[in-house]
Amino acid sequence: MDPFHLLIKPTGADCNLRCRYCFFRPKASLYPDSSFRMTDEVMEAAVEQLLAAHPGPGVSFGWQGGEPTLMGLPFFERVMAALERHRRPGQRVSQSIQTNGILVDDEWAAFLARHRFLVGLSLDGPPELHDAFRVDAGGHGTHRQVMRAWVALARHGAEVNILCSVHAANVNQPLAVYRFFRDRLSARFVQFIPIVERANGQGMAVSARSIRPGEYGRFLAAIFDEWVCRDVGTVFVQAFDATLAGWIGQPSLCAFAPTCGRAPVLEHNGDLYACDHFVDPQHLVGNILEERLETLLDSGRLREFGEDKRRRLPAACLACDVMFACHGECPRNRFGTGPGATDGPNYLCEDYRHFFRHVAPSMEAMVNLLGQGRAPAEIMRLKVAGTANLASRVAVAGRNDPCPCGSGLKTKRCHGRP
Repeated sequence: MDPFHLLIKPTGADCNLRCRYCFFRPKASLYPDSSFRMTDEVMEAAVEQLLAAHPGPGVSFGWQGGEPTLMGLPFFERVMAALERHRRPGQRVSQSIQTNGILVDDEWAAFLARHRFLVGLSLDGPPELHDAFRVDAGGHGTHRQVMRAWVALARHGAEVNILCSVHAANVNQPLAVYRFFRDRLSARFVQFIPIVERANGQGMAVSARSIRPGEYGRFLAAIFDEWVCRDVGTVFVQAFDATLAGWIGQPSLCAFAPTCGRAPVLEHNGDLYACDHFVDPQHLVGNILEERLETLLDSGRLREFGEDKRRRLPAACLACDVMFACHGECPRNRFGTGPGATDGPNYLCEDYRHFFRHVAPSMEAMVNLLGQGRAPAEIMRLKVAGTANLASRVAVAGRNDPCPCGSGLKTKRCHGRP
């Protein structure tokens, strides 16, 4: 069986916040009579089947919601006990949890640090930018509570990634957002998630909270220009790491991979869906209390969903010079014309074209450095020396070496680029 990553939602769509751009809370309508709390029966089945199904010695568990900390610490203590019961000898387990931080106090932080959870903490920048849309049930901003969680997690030595949604309130302040994370928090891992909300779930119109075409590309490019001159190797930005992975032919992010289907979602009642962004009856694969996870993962429905991403590429993608780095991005952002039709161009197409073309010289230089066994961070010295003909400033031996992607082509001619 191919490697996969399972995202587990023990509270389903239930959450203690009312973030105005949340795409998942409406999924509660799929379970109108539910308590939205995973039973121990489902949890035990999920742990046992995930450990049994994973092909390699390393197994990752991802806990998300809604808000997974609503399950309480005793639930996660039972998870740890179940892991010990079902883990095979030599099997290594890593766990991550995505949280809004509201319930994360010293007890939570100590638990997460002790068990080496990777904590994804949702934070959209400085207070005025975060509080624009990340609010509680009373409409009040939550920045102060999230910062308390950050401090508690840091005090206990937990590993934390910042997950920053990029929306209408912060998209035009990229450096204020980035510098807040880097300088105020000393954050080392940051993910940026573009907010694209289709009005009424259909058509080309988007909500007022959404970014507009071109804004996200400029947002990423502005941060990249500062990062590539001073922060390579010390601050890790998922979008930049994923771009470099694409440049060497090894996509690391599902949105930029040629196909989908290896990141299914497990709901609180054991229902398995094809993807976090496609939790709907059409993409329900089955239930782990009725069929084992291995069987569901190998189902034709999941394979068809994964291949659809490649089969339904818009014609514009096939002729695009940066398709190798993007592969049409996530299908959720391809605003199609109807059932069975080829998907329309990705809403973020202009953004990715701008960003990938903007960073191309730097990516070529870092690929060349990797080809020589050198650290990509050396690019900072090249940037200080001047950006003209950046790729050619790397030693000629590196340019002529085969590309690290394994294609056998020279770096400067890899991936179909001239």
